[in-house]
Amino acid sequence: MPAGNKRVTLKDVAEATGLSPAAVSYALRGMHVSEETELRVRQTAADLGYEANPIARALAGGTTGLVGVLFGSLEDLWQQQLAAGIGRGLLAQQRYALIVEAGSDPARELAVARQLRDQGVDGLIVSPVDPSAPGWADLAATVPVISIGDSLAAAQTAGEVLFDNRAGVTLALEHLQGLGHKHVTVLTPTRASTPDRPADVHVSAEAARLGLAVTLVPAGYRLPEATAVARRVLRQRPAPTALFCFADSIAHGVYAAAAELGLRIPADLSVAGYDNHPVSALLTPGLTTVDWDIDNIIKAGVRMVVAAIDGRPRRQRVVRSPRLCARGSTASAHAANGHSSA
Repeated sequence: MPAGNKRVTLKDVAEATGLSPAAVSYALRGMHVSEETELRVRQTAADLGYEANPIARALAGGTTGLVGVLFGSLEDLWQQQLAAGIGRGLLAQQRYALIVEAGSDPARELAVARQLRDQGVDGLIVSPVDPSAPGWADLAATVPVISIGDSLAAAQTAGEVLFDNRAGVTLALEHLQGLGHKHVTVLTPTRASTPDRPADVHVSAEAARLGLAVTLVPAGYRLPEATAVARRVLRQRPAPTALFCFADSIAHGVYAAAAELGLRIPADLSVAGYDNHPVSALLTPGLTTVDWDIDNIIKAGVRMVVAAIDGRPRRQRVVRSPRLCARGSTASAHAANGHSSA
């Protein structure tokens, strides 16, 4: 083992064997390499102490049956729903989901993804916090990766289930503009460290096209945090007549803040969400939101990762188109102009 008891990594084995990390990963899995190469890599791994890594024990029979499923934050109700559906879908394929979250932290996200790889998952399904992070390229070279939501920049993923965020943003903003709203605040989970998220970028472009005054405000998924941010926004003057939230979980916080401030939805304030969580239809009034057909997202993601694990790695790309679900939370802006708050 290297000096200082440093943990041996896949990269160490690759350097010792003169192979790429991808070739070493496949050799440890008993996939896509000659028997001679597989034996040489396993012996080198054992000599270096890589045998102590859980991957070496788990991969003695080739694959583990485990698929890492990594989300930005399971505080978001929609991501919870997606995780549960993927878990069920993998179970139907005799695989098991190892579901983890990154706490909305881009650096932690890549660290957790690498840890899942090193622990021997056969593949990864990720809904990335920072799809532009350069680390995804190295990761995708060593384990099959399926991205859900946004494309991973420069990474050769095994598959992608992408959201047409331009269309989704357009649907929501055109709906609000058609109701006469001119000042819209957008509550987004995007952090300052990931300002180039595609959906946020589309907001600025569409706002300019539609002649809307739009302000982007960061907000977390947790109900207390979303409520606090919404409360602060609604106390500003002039107050927006509409809030568009990049997660229904955030929109739920807007409902809570509006109730605290004595504001009526939609008479005083229109609210729109972005992922059509089942709870949103049960609110009073029901939340206007964007639907992405979560059932087919789950099916496509599971199908892609299983195909890659089974040695059918033809790269696949599916783009999901949105549908606006107009409910009672949005109405004409005229009554909301100049509303007052407690």
